[in-house]
Amino acid sequence: MRIKTFIIATGVAMAVGAQDSQTAFDVTLSDTEVVGTRAPLPADKAVRLVQVIDRQEIEASSAHSVNDLLKLAAGVDVRQRGGFGIQTDIGVNGGSEDQLTVLLNGVNISNPHTGHLTVDLPVSVDDIERIEVIEGGASRVYGSQAFAGAINIVTRRAEKRSLGMHVQGGSYGTFGANAHASMKTSHSNSRVSGGYARSDGACGNDDFNKGNAYWNGQYESRLLDVKMQAGLSTMNYGANTFYGTGSDSQYEQDRRYLVAVQGEYKGRVHVPAQIYWNRSLDHYVWWRERPDDYQNFHQTNVYGANLNAYTTWALGKTALGVEFRRENILSTRLGKEIAEADQHKYKVPGHDEFYKYKDGRSNLGLYFEHDLLLDRLSISLGVLANHNTSVEGGMKFYPGIDLSWRLPWMEETSGGLIKLFASFNQSLRTPTYTDLYYNGPGLQGNSQLKPERSTDWNVGMSYASPTVSAHLKGFYRHGTDMIDWVKYADATVYTTANSDIDNVGMEALVALRCADLCGKESILQRLTLSYCYNYKYRVNNEQAANYASRMTFLRHKFVASLNHRIWNKLSAQWDFTLKDREGEWDNAKTGKRQSFGTFGTLDLKVQWTAPRYTLYVQANNLTNHPYYDFANIEQPGLWLMGGMKVRLE
Repeated sequence: MRIKTFIIATGVAMAVGAQDSQTAFDVTLSDTEVVGTRAPLPADKAVRLVQVIDRQEIEASSAHSVNDLLKLAAGVDVRQRGGFGIQTDIGVNGGSEDQLTVLLNGVNISNPHTGHLTVDLPVSVDDIERIEVIEGGASRVYGSQAFAGAINIVTRRAEKRSLGMHVQGGSYGTFGANAHASMKTSHSNSRVSGGYARSDGACGNDDFNKGNAYWNGQYESRLLDVKMQAGLSTMNYGANTFYGTGSDSQYEQDRRYLVAVQGEYKGRVHVPAQIYWNRSLDHYVWWRERPDDYQNFHQTNVYGANLNAYTTWALGKTALGVEFRRENILSTRLGKEIAEADQHKYKVPGHDEFYKYKDGRSNLGLYFEHDLLLDRLSISLGVLANHNTSVEGGMKFYPGIDLSWRLPWMEETSGGLIKLFASFNQSLRTPTYTDLYYNGPGLQGNSQLKPERSTDWNVGMSYASPTVSAHLKGFYRHGTDMIDWVKYADATVYTTANSDIDNVGMEALVALRCADLCGKESILQRLTLSYCYNYKYRVNNEQAANYASRMTFLRHKFVASLNHRIWNKLSAQWDFTLKDREGEWDNAKTGKRQSFGTFGTLDLKVQWTAPRYTLYVQANNLTNHPYYDFANIEQPGLWLMGGMKVRLE
C-alpha cells in the first residue's frame, strides 16, 4: 500500500512524500523541509519543536473530530461540552482557547468572536492528512494571535483519481456519512468532500446534527504553485447547561463559510502569498422552547492577505513578510450600538431580527526573519512589528530567537539524531469581542480591557531514529495583562479583567515504531507515551476574587497509545488519557460541592483493513467513567460505534 510517511527529526515532523513505509527513512533529512519558521528549513537544520499527528495515527484512532485527535497530544488541553466536535475549547501548554491560532492549510481561521467556535471546521477527520501542533508563543511566525501556540490542520490532496465513502452508526441514535472524490492530472489535482452526522445525545438536551462540504485544488508548475480551498460547515445542537445552570434547555446554531487562495512563485527568491475570507454565523438561545425570552445573533466577517518573500544566500535564509487582517462583527449584543435609524440596514439572515451592535478592527503585521545555518548549529532570529487599530500606542515590536544544536558524537553512537534546543519569543493577543462586550446571565464584559502580552522561554532536547522518537522540554510563560473572567467577593456576576499570570511546566514524549524495528508482521506496531505538567501562578493574586481559569486548569495529563495486530488484517488501537484538573463547583444536580479531580478515559478501536475497504467497531470511554471538563456538564459514558470505509481508484 502506498502511504504518506512522516519522519520525526529534531522534534519536528515533516512529509517526505508518498512511498512505502519501510523505505521512508532512506530519504535524506537535508532534502526535506519543515514548518516552524517563516522560511522552510531543511529537517537537519530545524530549530523548533513541532508535534505532528500523521495520517497513520488518524486512521488508527477512534477520533470522531479534530478535537478528539488533539486529545492524543499531551501538551494540548481539550475541554469538551459535547461529543463529536460539538463546542470544544482547546488550549496549549496552559493557555486558553482564545490564546490559540488555528490554521487550515496555513490560513488563519481563528474566530474573533470567541475561541469556543474556532474549531468549527468544514472538514471531517477523513479529510485530514496531518495536524501540526506548535507549542509556545509564535507571533513572529504565525501572527499576533499565536499567543500560546498554533495548530495547523493540513488536508488531504488528490494523489490519483479516486472515490471514497465512510458510513458509521452507533449508540444514542448516532449516524454519520462522508464521501469524497479526487481528480489528478500532470499539473493539477482537486478533491471535494462532504459529510453529515446526527445524534440524539447521551446526557439530555445534547442532541445534534451537523454537515460539512469542502473543496481544495492545486495547480503546480516548475515556477508556480497555486492552491485554492472553499468550505462550509453547519451545526445545530442542544446546549444543555453549556453557559450556566439557570437553564438546561439551551440551544445553538453555527454556520461557517470560508474561501482562500494561496500561491507561490518558486524562483531565486520565493514569493508566497495568500488572500482569504471567512464568515461565521452564531445563534444562541437560553430556552430552546421559548427562544424569544433570550437569544443572541452574531455574525463575524474576517478577511486578510499575506505577502512574503524568502531567499537562500551565503549566510543562511532571510524572509520578509507583510500581513493585513480585518475583523468585523455584527451582533444583537456585542459591539458598539448602531444608531436606531440605521439598524434596518443590518438584518439577521433567515430571521425577522436586526443586528443592533457592530465593531471592527484592522491588524497590520510586518515580519523579518533570518536563519543562520551552520554545520551543527541553527539560529533563527525574527521580529514582528504589529499595529492593531483597537490598541493604543502605534506599532509594537515582538522579537524572538530559536536555536538548536546537533550532537554529532551521539548521532554516531546511537544511530539517531539528537538535538538540544532553546527559544525566547514575545507575543500579544487582542481581546475577543466576547471578552469586551458580552452582557448576559451571570457575565459582564469589559470594553476597557488591555491586550495580553507574554514572554515565552522553552528549553529541551529531542531524539529521532527510524524506530524511536522522543523529546523532553520545559517551558515558562510570563504573562502581562492576561484576560480572565473574575468574580469579586461583593459581586453577583463574573466580569473580564486583566492580571499578570505566569505559567510553568514540562513535557515528555517517547514513541516506538515497532513495525519498523521488527517488521510489518510484528504483533506490536506502535507505542506512544507522553506526559505534560502545568502550573499557573497569579502574580497579583487577589484573595477576594474567584478566577474562572483557576476553576478548570489542567495540571497533569498523561497519554498512552498502543497499536497492535490481532490476526491477519485485524488490528486494535488503545488510547488511554489520564487528567488531573484543578477546580471545584456546586453540582446543580446533587447540591454538593464537587471537584474535577483525577480521571481517566479509555478508547478502543478494532478494525479490519483491506486495500479497498475498512471495517471497524470502536468504544469511546470504554469503562463508562463519569467525568467533567466543565462544571455541571457531564460527558457521555460508554459510546459504541461501528462503520465501514470503501475506497475506489
